[in-house]
Amino acid sequence: MNSILKPRDKEFVRKKLGEEVASTVRILYFTQEFECDYCEVTGRLLSELAELNGNLSLEVYDFERDRDLAERWRIDKIPATILLGERESWIRFFGVPSGYEFTTLLEDIVDVSRGRSRLSPRALEMVKSVDKPLHIQVFVTPTCPYCPRAVRIAHQMALENPKIVGDMVEVIEFPHLAQKYQVMAVPKTVVNEKIEFEGALPEIHYIEHVLQALA
Repeated sequence: MNSILKPRDKEFVRKKLGEEVASTVRILYFTQEFECDYCEVTGRLLSELAELNGNLSLEVYDFERDRDLAERWRIDKIPATILLGERESWIRFFGVPSGYEFTTLLEDIVDVSRGRSRLSPRALEMVKSVDKPLHIQVFVTPTCPYCPRAVRIAHQMALENPKIVGDMVEVIEFPHLAQKYQVMAVPKTVVNEKIEFEGALPEIHYIEHVLQALA
């Protein structure tokens, strides 16, 4: 079976993670062997990635057999990937983190290994002030060059505040959600089922839009 990551990609990833990953990162992957068209390729991609750095620990769970753990992490669809560092946070990927979102995955791994985001001081202050649950869903496609900006902000918010859940959702793999949320353009962000907006906004403006869900 052919490798998903090309030799040049592997060399880039090995070098980047080797230089920037500071501690162990657990990759929790939820899958199943039937009725999941994208599970196999996601599993192969994560397996190849984990082999490139000794600080990456891949844990594979069955969506049905490991139901207790799936419920613990509120996994309601697959393939699903969660990144965990020394402290728990809700950084989640639903669908294959491929194309432009593979870069998002790598940057998230670096942040999780360091236990801190790269948000500006003002943005960090805004995020730390959140004291009610926020569920941020960012709908993307692998070919969207603007989507990683929105996903990265959502994931950094989740890293900095345990009350925030940040999800990347690949719309091609979950067409029922694309229909439910009327995703006509990406990135599209939906917060707490009440606030919706499109586009890759600047950091502060993005967070301001997200926080409207708490009003």
